[in-house]
Amino acid sequence: MGDTIYDRDLDRQPANHQPLTPLLYLERAARVFPAQVAVIHGPLRRTYAELDARARRLASALKARGIGRGDTVAALLANTPEMVECHYGVPMAGAVLCTLNTRLDAAAIRFCLEHGEAKVLIVDREFSRVAGPALEGLATRPFVIDVDDPEYDGPGEALGETGYEAFLAGGDPAADWALPGDEWDAITLNYTSGTTGDPKGVVYHHRGAALLSLGNVVTCGLGQHPVYLWTLPMFHCNGWCFPWTLSIVAGTHVCLRQVRAEAMYRLMAEHGVSHLCGAPIVMQLLINASDTERRALPRRVSFFTAAAPPPEAVLAGMSEAGFDVTHLYGLTECYGPAVVNAWHAEWDALSADQRAARKARQGVRYPVLEALDVRDPETMEPVPADGTSLGEVMMRGNVVMRGYLKNPKATQAAFRGGWFRTGDLGVKHPDGYIQLKDRSKDIIISGGENISSIEVEDVLFKHPAVAAAAVVARPDPKWGETPCAFVELRPGATASADDLFQWCRGRLASYKLPRHVIFGDLPKTSTGKVQKYVLRARAREE
Repeated sequence: MGDTIYDRDLDRQPANHQPLTPLLYLERAARVFPAQVAVIHGPLRRTYAELDARARRLASALKARGIGRGDTVAALLANTPEMVECHYGVPMAGAVLCTLNTRLDAAAIRFCLEHGEAKVLIVDREFSRVAGPALEGLATRPFVIDVDDPEYDGPGEALGETGYEAFLAGGDPAADWALPGDEWDAITLNYTSGTTGDPKGVVYHHRGAALLSLGNVVTCGLGQHPVYLWTLPMFHCNGWCFPWTLSIVAGTHVCLRQVRAEAMYRLMAEHGVSHLCGAPIVMQLLINASDTERRALPRRVSFFTAAAPPPEAVLAGMSEAGFDVTHLYGLTECYGPAVVNAWHAEWDALSADQRAARKARQGVRYPVLEALDVRDPETMEPVPADGTSLGEVMMRGNVVMRGYLKNPKATQAAFRGGWFRTGDLGVKHPDGYIQLKDRSKDIIISGGENISSIEVEDVLFKHPAVAAAAVVARPDPKWGETPCAFVELRPGATASADDLFQWCRGRLASYKLPRHVIFGDLPKTSTGKVQKYVLRARAREE
């Protein structure tokens, strides 16, 4: 590259270049809207000035213990004010926040603490039953801080050297904190579910967290001072970056420990909730709530969901209950949602079937994701935009992870060819919208034909008696594999395996028909995703 007139004496310097970080969002909110309510939890109300002061206290107290750049601080917490504070206070100290899945067993928690080299563990008393055994097996025990939430009155014990409030009391509410030396510095560590082995540690950087947070504001239409209900776990992709997002618009965090229909409706009614994110199971709870659990909502609520696209019946039920649903798509490796089913007003005039087909698509990239495509995983060439040619969904840009901690082999495999390979198979429609067809490991190959488990599940879900369905491969001596369906029925509904066979027969090609149907509750992760690896094992045993 040759020298140009724009390369002369126009250098980066402190006056015109600062590293991107979401931490500045809180500082601005506290200065501009100091009296705005930032956090609600039961009777507790905290303003942005108070949230900022407590985050600074936490950072100051951590620094006093020698915690600094690159040190890991783990948090095993519910959706409480302390978890919001950790998203600011820990990185303000230069450290890396590792939010742990509260539904993991002790062995998995131990692995995450050990692999991430956690020097501090902040743990809610409710989770002492798993944290205790996890700590006992560690070679090096972290400094443990106990959180005793007044909204929790269940079993549990103190495990640590101090309590959270006592620890904060030793910090300075006016302490200065420094911007990261490099926006590429790690800000958080998120462990994947580890369904096929040890979890992988996904490393986020300050730049990506700042940009995805801005992307949420734009994509989700937050406006100024939104009221956000926490049903999505903050441990999951850092709550899709919403702990940072809300500070941009000085929004209010309404905390909720347990996701229950009565509590959700009550909090939405009492606080005028405008937005929430959640898995499909949260929609089911809201739709199936009893009359005694429901409350009249003062406003329509924007609901953002990921995982499988909501069926038309669910969308209709949500709309009737007062919710406007938007379908998002993403992975832990891209800070949560990075793709949105951006709706066109003219699609409202389509038939129900045509609207459902549009809603089944994952959509287009967030404004902060530089590139999204469906490509041949071998040649890396884009697949034709014909809605049928199958390829792997790939991304690249600033909201893609740094990589997997201490796992260069997995990092290199994920980024092979210059793109992040999601492992999801999909198609690209003529208008550029992508649609998932399956995980690469979930495609069923029967007699040489590829069968999308998502396609079969969608047909099953449309049966009026079916609440949920998951389809996996079952070994077959003749065909190699055939579809095996696991089905949850709606409360009070009945259907036989033959009923479902006949239902599918007129809606699927014969080779795609499920050969076996097994009724019962579907095993799910803490974020509402069906654990297909469990079902594949069951299918082999049936």
